[in-house]
Parts: sequence; structure tokens; C-alpha cells
Amino acid sequence: KDACNVRSPQQHVGVVHSSNLCTEITLNTSATEIAVCNLGSVNLVAHLKQGPDGGYVLDHDKLRRTVSTAMRMLDNVIDINYYAVAKARNSNLKHRPVGLGIMGFQDCLHLARIPYASQQAVEFADRSMEAVCYHAYWASTELAQERGRYSSYPGSLWDQGILPHDTLKLLAEQRGGYVDIDASASLDWDALRARIQTHGMRNSNCVAIAPTATISNIIGVDACIEPTFQNLYVKSNLSGEFTVVNQYLVRDLKARGLWDQVMLADLKYFDGSVQPIDRIPADLKALYATAFEVDPQWIIEAAARRSKWIDQAQSLNIYMAGASGKKLDETYKLAWLRGLKTTYYLRTMSATHAEKSTVKS
Repeated sequence: KDACNVRSPQQHVGVVHSSNLCTEITLNTSATEIAVCNLGSVNLVAHLKQGPDGGYVLDHDKLRRTVSTAMRMLDNVIDINYYAVAKARNSNLKHRPVGLGIMGFQDCLHLARIPYASQQAVEFADRSMEAVCYHAYWASTELAQERGRYSSYPGSLWDQGILPHDTLKLLAEQRGGYVDIDASASLDWDALRARIQTHGMRNSNCVAIAPTATISNIIGVDACIEPTFQNLYVKSNLSGEFTVVNQYLVRDLKARGLWDQVMLADLKYFDGSVQPIDRIPADLKALYATAFEVDPQWIIEAAARRSKWIDQAQSLNIYMAGASGKKLDETYKLAWLRGLKTTYYLRTMSATHAEKSTVKS
């Protein structure tokens, strides 16, 4: 079996034949059931607080409250939704799957001053997603206590006391090894396991990280778990065209006395990249590396740490500036070795670029 099916909490009642377009949904489908994804996302950067040393850390209490509210909202959506066909309605009401994800991951790294291409970022991905998943699963048990278990709960992995991170062992057994991932945890998963055994789950699936391209743009954060695509871009709407610059980069450049019209012109010339600009310090170049400047290995390592907690999957773009057969082989083998269920687009850069020139007044 593939990782999606081996790690599926609902493998007792069906097969995951495919994902959705964005690859974060791993739900069973059949001739009689059409899977429905009921999605929502938490703005992760809104759940940071300043610690005693002035640095930013996760606000676990606020995150718990937000996730609990979000899970209740998504469970309500299942009941009040419009269903075009009976197969979708019946499936949704029977299993009650939802997919709570995150957005603003890159914003968190900027505030915490952690480069995306770093072990610190991998650890933050691990601990932040552990917290989101823990609170989501806990909220589902509370809803089960209040509203009842989903009808296909008996026989599920939840019912057997097997949580999503436990399924890494199942995947390793299926493969005869070949799953290399840090299995450390920081929260009391045994307490959650015991609660599920007592009260069950309201939802067959709880967590999925969707792309959030539109909603993240509306609230002004980077999409889902993506690295910043560009530090400067032109935004168009009915009011006209606007040049948008990474707010965190501008803040840091101003703090160091480097923000001026020349810097803005340089950023425009280099398509928002800070790497070719000599007067930008090395620490800021690391912190504000854009998607194609981050080795895809780091994107996969962070995704793998998230994946161990997630009961569905994540929409994971791979960015590769200089795609080659060797690099593709290394990247996707690493994704397989880390037990990832899915990846989304492989994005590469064009082979040629238009000639650029500057005009001095």
C-alpha cells in the first residue's frame, strides 16, 4: 500500500483512490460515495506571542481556543452545506471529515527571525503542526462527547487507539523499513489517546493543509506553508496596480538604515531578490530568501515533520531553480524516504529571462 492508505484512519471502510486537485485531501471514494472536503485554515502568525527574551513563540492557549472554534465551525458546515448529489451528502454525513490547515507559516519565521532553509525552521514546523493537530483531535473528541461519534468510527484507527503519528510504524512495516523521520513529540498524546478511547471522534479526518492562495492574500500573509515567492511584486485589482514589498523586509531594512529609493529600485530590478544586492547583510539574505532560492530539501524536511501529525495530507509545492534529472531524483526520493503522502506542483524557472536595463534621470 501507499502512504495515503497505510496511514488512513478510515482504511477499514474503503480505499483512498486519489487525492483532490491540490493534493491535501486523502479520503475514501467508491461507486456509492463521493468524498467531500470541508476546509478551513488557521492564521498561524496571529498565534505568536513575545516570550520573556523578546522573541516570538507559539501562544498555545490562543491556538487551542482558535482550533476548537474552527473545528466546531467545520463540523457545523457538514450539516448546513448544500449537496448537489446524494452520494456526496451521504458520505459527508456518515464520516464527517474536515480539513483544518494553516497559513502564514513563512510570516512566523520572519517574526521569529528564522530562515526557511534552516534546522530551526524544520523544528518550528514540527512543533507548530503538532500543536494544531493535537488541539484539532482534542476538539473532535469534545464534539463527539457533545454531539456523538461519526457513524463509521467503530474499527477505525482512532477506535484502535492508533493516532496519526503512530502510523509511521505501520508505514515502516509495510515497506520493510525505509522511513527515516524524527518521531519526537512534546505534548501529552497518551492523554489524548485515552480520551478518544472514552469519547470517540466526531470526525473521521480532521487536518489537511490547503493552498490558501486566495484567503491568505485577503488577510495579508504568505500562503499556507509556502516560502515567500517574491519579496516584491505588482498587485492588480479594480483600483489599479500597486507595488507590494515584503513588510518584514522593509522593517528590517529601515532598522538598519538601508531603506531608500535606490534599494527599492534594486529590488525591482532583481525581481524582489535580495541575494544580488551587495549592501544587504548576510543574515537578511538568509532570512529573506525566496522560494526558488531555498533548496527543496528544506521544504521537504519541514513538510515531513508536519506530515507525521496530520491525518490527511498537505498541499506541497516543490520549487527548483535549476531542475535536472539528478536533482529531481534526489528530491523525490527524499520525499518518499520521509514518508510524505503527496506533493503538489513542481515549479521551475524559465530557461531564459528578458534583458533588463535601468534608466537614470
